[in-house]
Amino acid sequence: MLLAPSSKLQAPSCMAKGQTYIRVAVIQNAESANLRVYGVYELIDARNNKIILRAKNLKATVTVSGDSINLGDVSYPLAKLFIKTEEGGVIILNGRRFRGNIYLIARDNQRLLVVNSIELEDYLKGILYHEVSHYWPTEVLKAQAVVSRTYALYQIQEHAAFDYDLTADIYSQVYGGMTSERYRTNRAVNYTKGEVLTFRDKIFPAYFHATCGGHTEDAALLWNIDIAPLAGVPCNFCRQSPHFNWHCVLSLDEIKQKLRDSGYNISGIKTIAILNRTPSGRAKDLRIAAENKDIQISAKDFRNIIGPNILRSTNFAVSIVQDDAVFIGIGWGHGVGMCQWGAYFMARQGKNYKEILKYYYPGSEVSKNY
Repeated sequence: MLLAPSSKLQAPSCMAKGQTYIRVAVIQNAESANLRVYGVYELIDARNNKIILRAKNLKATVTVSGDSINLGDVSYPLAKLFIKTEEGGVIILNGRRFRGNIYLIARDNQRLLVVNSIELEDYLKGILYHEVSHYWPTEVLKAQAVVSRTYALYQIQEHAAFDYDLTADIYSQVYGGMTSERYRTNRAVNYTKGEVLTFRDKIFPAYFHATCGGHTEDAALLWNIDIAPLAGVPCNFCRQSPHFNWHCVLSLDEIKQKLRDSGYNISGIKTIAILNRTPSGRAKDLRIAAENKDIQISAKDFRNIIGPNILRSTNFAVSIVQDDAVFIGIGWGHGVGMCQWGAYFMARQGKNYKEILKYYYPGSEVSKNY
């Protein structure tokens, strides 16, 4: 499930001459990390690509002190250290196995950032298991592979100047490394190798979500992107999704505290009202009346503040019952792009992955990028 917004279209890169690598932040803002490397590896100064050490097998606790990165008792006066493995080498971080190589990056707050640099197709094999069930129909797995590859390639081009392209959580694509690979999802990645979605010959951020609740959302209402493939379509396929209906009860004090933590200086909440809705039925703006003042906030921002796994979508109604707010809603996710449960039921009806993609991204093409 994706939550991270992006805004521009990108021309597909020519990658036929070599592999495409993506950088995924797998550990963020940590005091330490447990690291093991099996096989021959090199420690490289990321500033100048000079090899510091070549050895075999490593077991160490990674920490940061001052301007140095520590591997156990050995300190390296560097803010960025690259660990490159030879073919067949395996990296284990906090018990999870990863292919590829890693960057160890010291942050100014004495915290650690660990980035997995991995070939794109191998990266996809580490995410599909988390984004769709590996027991689902093969055509859904293929569709997800194309969508996830498209989104990843777009982010590579968007974040070239940063330390990483994507995170490993719901704010990008959930990634678990080699530990998360399964036979059926790997097969779907291999079957669609190099296939991406394009619109007018350019890659776009191919968003997806769990359950749309009857109509996918227009991306232009959420983010700075307005193109036909992300304008929203009716979906009558996901009604049997286990996430179609949801409800939750939150205390007004809990909501108040979350808003205060996000910079809204309010006291006791009296009412929460939905001011308007998008054409797909989702709440667009809310007015929250408190004892000291009223505030207006977008439903999108309100959901992110409360928690996207608590308020599963912005397609909800809300009522105040004594000291609680009762939310009753439909769907799970931002609603833009492919509805995964809708895709599941389309595949059950005999649709292939290209038909599924054409439906949820109208006007797009499935192109071979490499």
